[in-house]
Amino acid sequence: STRNKSDLPGILFTGSHHAREHLSTEVPMLLIKHLIENYDSNQRIKNLIDNREIVFAPLINPDGALYDIEDKQYRVWRKNMHSSNNTTYGVDLNRNYSYGWGGAGSSSSPGSDIYRGEEPFSEPETSAVKTFIEQNENIKIILSFHTYSELILYPWGHQNQGVGGDDQKVFETMAQTMAAWNGYRPKQASGLYIASG
Repeated sequence: STRNKSDLPGILFTGSHHAREHLSTEVPMLLIKHLIENYDSNQRIKNLIDNREIVFAPLINPDGALYDIEDKQYRVWRKNMHSSNNTTYGVDLNRNYSYGWGGAGSSSSPGSDIYRGEEPFSEPETSAVKTFIEQNENIKIILSFHTYSELILYPWGHQNQGVGGDDQKVFETMAQTMAAWNGYRPKQASGLYIASG
Protein backbone atom coordinates (compact mmCIF):
# COMPACT_ATOMS: atom_id res chain seq x y z
CA SER A 1 0.00 0.00 0.00
CA THR A 2 1.06 3.57 -0.53
CA ARG A 3 2.12 5.23 2.66
CA ASN A 4 1.66 8.89 3.49
CA LYS A 5 4.91 10.76 3.08
CA SER A 6 6.05 12.63 6.14
CA ASP A 7 7.55 16.08 6.14
CA LEU A 8 9.12 15.35 9.52
CA PRO A 9 12.88 14.67 9.65
CA GLY A 10 13.38 10.95 10.07
CA ILE A 11 15.81 8.41 11.46
CA LEU A 12 16.10 4.71 10.65
CA PHE A 13 17.52 2.38 13.28
CA THR A 14 18.74 -0.96 11.89
CA GLY A 15 20.00 -4.09 13.60
CA SER A 16 21.50 -7.46 12.71
CA HIS A 17 23.17 -6.81 9.39
CA HIS A 18 25.49 -9.52 10.69
CA ALA A 19 23.68 -12.72 11.63
CA ARG A 20 25.70 -13.53 14.74
CA GLU A 21 25.16 -10.10 16.31
CA HIS A 22 21.87 -11.02 17.97
CA LEU A 23 22.05 -8.26 20.56
CA SER A 24 21.99 -5.72 17.73
CA THR A 25 18.34 -6.76 17.27
CA GLU A 26 17.57 -6.59 20.97
CA VAL A 27 18.87 -3.03 21.46
CA PRO A 28 16.52 -1.38 18.93
CA MET A 29 13.66 -3.49 20.31
CA LEU A 30 14.44 -2.16 23.80
CA LEU A 31 14.59 1.38 22.39
CA ILE A 32 11.10 0.92 20.93
CA LYS A 33 9.89 -0.30 24.33
CA HIS A 34 11.54 2.65 26.09
CA LEU A 35 9.93 5.18 23.75
CA ILE A 36 6.47 3.65 24.08
CA GLU A 37 6.61 3.26 27.85
CA ASN A 38 7.82 6.82 28.41
CA TYR A 39 5.77 8.71 25.83
CA ASP A 40 3.19 9.92 28.35
CA SER A 41 5.60 10.67 31.20
CA ASN A 42 8.67 12.14 29.48
CA GLN A 43 8.18 15.40 27.61
CA ARG A 44 11.45 15.05 25.69
CA ILE A 45 10.43 11.62 24.35
CA LYS A 46 6.92 12.87 23.56
CA ASN A 47 8.41 15.81 21.66
CA LEU A 48 10.74 13.53 19.69
CA ILE A 49 7.97 11.14 18.71
CA ASP A 50 5.54 13.95 17.85
CA ASN A 51 8.07 15.91 15.78
CA ARG A 52 10.21 13.24 14.11
CA GLU A 53 9.64 10.11 12.12
CA ILE A 54 11.36 7.27 13.98
CA VAL A 55 11.59 4.01 12.05
CA PHE A 56 13.01 0.67 13.15
CA ALA A 57 14.25 -2.30 11.12
CA PRO A 58 15.73 -4.32 13.99
CA LEU A 59 16.48 -7.48 12.00
CA ILE A 60 17.95 -6.84 8.55
CA ASN A 61 19.29 -10.40 8.17
CA PRO A 62 16.58 -12.80 9.40
CA ASP A 63 17.69 -15.88 7.41
CA GLY A 64 21.29 -15.58 8.57
CA ALA A 65 20.25 -14.91 12.17
CA LEU A 66 18.02 -18.00 12.25
CA TYR A 67 20.72 -20.13 10.67
CA ASP A 68 23.21 -18.91 13.28
CA ILE A 69 21.12 -20.40 16.10
CA GLU A 70 19.76 -23.43 14.26
CA ASP A 71 19.86 -26.57 16.39
CA LYS A 72 20.17 -24.28 19.45
CA GLN A 73 23.88 -23.94 18.94
CA TYR A 74 25.67 -20.77 17.84
CA ARG A 75 27.43 -21.18 14.52
CA VAL A 76 29.00 -17.68 14.66
CA TRP A 77 27.58 -17.07 11.15
CA ARG A 78 28.05 -13.54 9.82
CA LYS A 79 26.48 -13.39 6.36
CA ASN A 80 23.03 -13.92 4.88
CA MET A 81 22.06 -17.27 3.35
CA HIS A 82 22.37 -16.45 -0.37
CA SER A 83 23.66 -19.48 -2.28
CA SER A 84 26.55 -18.61 -4.58
CA ASN A 85 26.98 -22.07 -6.08
CA ASN A 86 25.03 -24.47 -3.85
CA THR A 87 28.14 -25.12 -1.76
CA THR A 88 29.15 -21.60 -0.72
CA TYR A 89 26.66 -19.44 1.13
CA GLY A 90 26.32 -15.89 2.19
CA VAL A 91 26.99 -12.25 1.47
CA ASP A 92 28.16 -9.78 4.10
CA LEU A 93 25.23 -7.37 3.92
CA ASN A 94 27.38 -4.66 5.47
CA ARG A 95 29.58 -4.80 2.33
CA ASN A 96 26.72 -4.95 -0.21
CA TYR A 97 25.70 -1.29 -0.35
CA SER A 98 26.75 0.80 -3.34
CA TYR A 99 28.90 3.52 -1.82
CA GLY A 100 32.50 2.44 -2.34
CA TRP A 101 31.31 -1.07 -3.19
CA GLY A 102 34.11 -3.51 -3.97
CA GLY A 103 36.84 -1.41 -2.37
CA ALA A 104 39.23 -2.19 0.44
CA GLY A 105 37.84 -4.15 3.36
CA SER A 106 35.57 -6.32 1.24
CA SER A 107 36.21 -9.50 -0.71
CA SER A 108 35.24 -10.85 -4.12
CA SER A 109 35.60 -14.41 -2.81
CA PRO A 110 32.23 -16.04 -1.94
CA GLY A 111 33.88 -18.05 0.84
CA SER A 112 35.10 -14.95 2.66
CA ASP A 113 33.30 -13.59 5.74
CA ILE A 114 33.42 -10.16 4.08
CA TYR A 115 32.17 -11.28 0.65
CA ARG A 116 30.60 -8.22 -0.97
CA GLY A 117 28.17 -10.03 -3.29
CA GLU A 118 28.01 -10.05 -7.07
CA GLU A 119 27.11 -6.35 -7.33
CA PRO A 120 25.84 -3.54 -5.12
CA PHE A 121 22.38 -4.27 -3.71
CA SER A 122 22.48 -7.81 -5.11
CA GLU A 123 20.82 -9.07 -1.92
CA PRO A 124 17.11 -8.72 -1.15
CA GLU A 125 17.92 -7.38 2.32
CA THR A 126 20.07 -4.44 1.15
CA SER A 127 17.80 -3.84 -1.83
CA ALA A 128 14.85 -3.48 0.59
CA VAL A 129 16.76 -0.92 2.67
CA LYS A 130 17.66 1.02 -0.50
CA THR A 131 14.05 1.04 -1.72
CA PHE A 132 12.78 2.15 1.68
CA ILE A 133 15.23 5.06 1.83
CA GLU A 134 14.41 6.12 -1.73
CA GLN A 135 10.70 6.14 -0.86
CA ASN A 136 11.26 8.09 2.38
CA GLU A 137 13.50 11.02 1.53
CA ASN A 138 12.77 12.64 4.88
CA ILE A 139 15.06 10.09 6.57
CA LYS A 140 18.22 12.02 7.35
CA ILE A 141 20.04 9.53 9.60
CA ILE A 142 20.55 5.78 9.47
CA LEU A 143 21.96 4.37 12.67
CA SER A 144 23.10 0.76 12.38
CA PHE A 145 23.58 -1.28 15.54
CA HIS A 146 26.37 -3.87 15.64
CA THR A 147 27.87 -5.76 18.58
CA TYR A 148 31.58 -5.78 17.86
CA SER A 149 33.42 -3.73 20.48
CA GLU A 150 32.17 -0.79 22.51
CA LEU A 151 32.45 1.91 19.88
CA ILE A 152 30.36 4.67 18.32
CA LEU A 153 31.55 4.74 14.71
CA TYR A 154 30.98 7.51 12.17
CA PRO A 155 31.94 7.94 8.47
CA TRP A 156 33.97 7.17 6.61
CA GLY A 157 34.67 3.49 6.89
CA HIS A 158 36.13 2.91 3.44
CA GLN A 159 38.96 5.45 3.70
CA ASN A 160 41.06 7.13 6.35
CA GLN A 161 40.05 10.60 5.24
CA GLY A 162 37.04 11.96 7.13
CA VAL A 163 33.87 13.47 5.71
CA GLY A 164 35.27 16.95 6.28
CA GLY A 165 33.62 20.33 6.72
CA ASP A 166 30.57 20.96 8.86
CA ASP A 167 29.38 17.37 8.39
CA GLN A 168 32.53 16.07 10.07
CA LYS A 169 31.79 18.20 13.13
CA VAL A 170 28.19 16.96 13.23
CA PHE A 171 29.29 13.31 13.13
CA GLU A 172 31.98 13.86 15.77
CA THR A 173 29.59 15.73 18.07
CA MET A 174 26.90 13.06 17.68
CA ALA A 175 29.41 10.29 18.42
CA GLN A 176 30.84 12.09 21.45
CA THR A 177 27.37 12.79 22.83
CA MET A 178 26.27 9.18 22.36
CA ALA A 179 29.51 7.88 23.87
CA ALA A 180 28.91 10.02 26.97
CA TRP A 181 25.63 8.15 27.50
CA ASN A 182 27.11 4.66 27.49
CA GLY A 183 30.86 4.99 27.98
CA TYR A 184 31.68 3.71 24.50
CA ARG A 185 34.55 5.22 22.52
CA PRO A 186 33.76 7.52 19.57
CA LYS A 187 35.92 7.11 16.47
CA GLN A 188 35.89 7.22 12.72
CA ALA A 189 34.86 3.80 11.39
CA SER A 190 38.03 3.34 9.35
CA GLY A 191 40.00 3.58 12.60
CA LEU A 192 38.59 0.17 13.52
CA TYR A 193 39.28 -1.31 10.08
CA ILE A 194 38.64 -0.34 6.46
CA ALA A 195 35.26 -1.51 5.18
CA SER A 196 33.79 -0.67 1.78
CA GLY A 197 30.26 -0.90 0.50
